[in-house]
Amino acid sequence: MENRKIIVITAPSGSGKTTLVKRLLAACPHLAFSISACTRKPRAGEVHARDYYFYEEAEFKQLIEEDAFVEWEMVYTGKYYGTLRSEMERIWNEGKCPLVDIDVQGALAIRDKFPAEALTIFIEAPSIEVLRERLKLRGTETDHSLEERVNKAVVELSFAPQFDRIIINEDLEKATAELTHVVEKFTGC
Repeated sequence: MENRKIIVITAPSGSGKTTLVKRLLAACPHLAFSISACTRKPRAGEVHARDYYFYEEAEFKQLIEEDAFVEWEMVYTGKYYGTLRSEMERIWNEGKCPLVDIDVQGALAIRDKFPAEALTIFIEAPSIEVLRERLKLRGTETDHSLEERVNKAVVELSFAPQFDRIIINEDLEKATAELTHVVEKFTGC
């Protein structure tokens, strides 16, 4: 594929990124979801090479040595995550554009490595209060974990100006339409 574009999307937890990514993939058949690699154990129902590429820590470190990643980081002690170069190549070889759903640091690393090819998009909730409410409504957070996620979101929001586009997810239909338009314009599809 001559036109090797990359779509990189990031957002604080509770911004609606997962929903928007699913809608974008449904609307744009020229995109393909880039499967990340990690060293954590699979959760119930997760499958290697479908949900993640699951590796032991030693294997992951060997892949780092082999320069197999376009970006990687140790998110927690002993817990590595990364984007495999082979995954990007697989998608490009299918004639598609990789959609990378990743954290802020990983997104910026891909942008730095592929400045002309990557479109970086930051999804935001309309406010920290709305984000907090969305996280509460999930019913999966303790008071402590909720505050941790909100505090992390505040830090992540400080990076938003470094992204090519910021999309405020206040109205899901409008955010979906804006995201789809921006991606189609960038990819030429």
